[in-house]
Amino acid sequence: MLLLAAVWGASFLFMRIIAPVLGALPTAFFRVSIAASGLLLILALLRVRWDFQGKLKTCLLLGMINSGLPATLYAIAAQVLPAGYSAIFNATTPLMGVLIGGLFFHERLTPLKLGGVFLGLLGVAVLTRAGPVAFDANLLMGAVSCLLATTCYGFAGFLARRWLDQQGGLDPRLSALGSMLGATLLLLPLFAISVFRQPPASWGGVEVWLSLLGLGLVCTAFAYILYFRLLSEIGPVKSSTVTFMIPGFGVLWGAMLLGEPLSWAHVYGGILIALALWLVLMPHNKRASR
Repeated sequence: MLLLAAVWGASFLFMRIIAPVLGALPTAFFRVSIAASGLLLILALLRVRWDFQGKLKTCLLLGMINSGLPATLYAIAAQVLPAGYSAIFNATTPLMGVLIGGLFFHERLTPLKLGGVFLGLLGVAVLTRAGPVAFDANLLMGAVSCLLATTCYGFAGFLARRWLDQQGGLDPRLSALGSMLGATLLLLPLFAISVFRQPPASWGGVEVWLSLLGLGLVCTAFAYILYFRLLSEIGPVKSSTVTFMIPGFGVLWGAMLLGEPLSWAHVYGGILIALALWLVLMPHNKRASR
């Protein structure tokens, strides 16, 4: 979870570099297509057997929900929102997971679980201390885009658990590959139409394309292998709590690489996030503890 949070924390910085230059659809398409290419290479080098157990179509559909739509929505947000804001809104994923689980998947909404989610959101807000941004149409569009993306994550987590694991587990590397292929298939025609109608004013320089490689290969291909393994081992709600740690790593990368200052707010926020993780992840009975 720590490694996944560190990798995904860097993705918002990369998107903030790329999306204002290339636009939302090119950013999202290159992200998932580079990730798919990277996963194909990884699976070939590791000689992973391509046995989707009859679930390839399911993986493709899941990828559209879990990867294609969120990648586009976050790229839209990155055009107008600072990276810290997107990371803050991304932390609503566990809240969406808890609510969606209770409403659609018969998950029990315990007071401890709900309390942990809200405490985590409070910790994220304290930790990141994002600079003031005027409330306008751009802020509203970016916020709505992020919240729609976390809703997709909330649904996809439970669907992955039901479609891929309960009927026999699937190798997380194959799950990640199928997800990226599905996202690529979804975004390819949209990308072609957008480029034909209104190509980007600039295709960027070395910094943009290096950021794209980092975003696609590390923050997407490698990260999704970790994510699907977490889904299989600890479930969708607990896996989604990784989003509480992502803004913390965003702050860390900013301090290390950009010289951004640290403050006591990071200590207070870290304590709140630790308490939230404990509330959401702790076993609630002796049987679960065993």
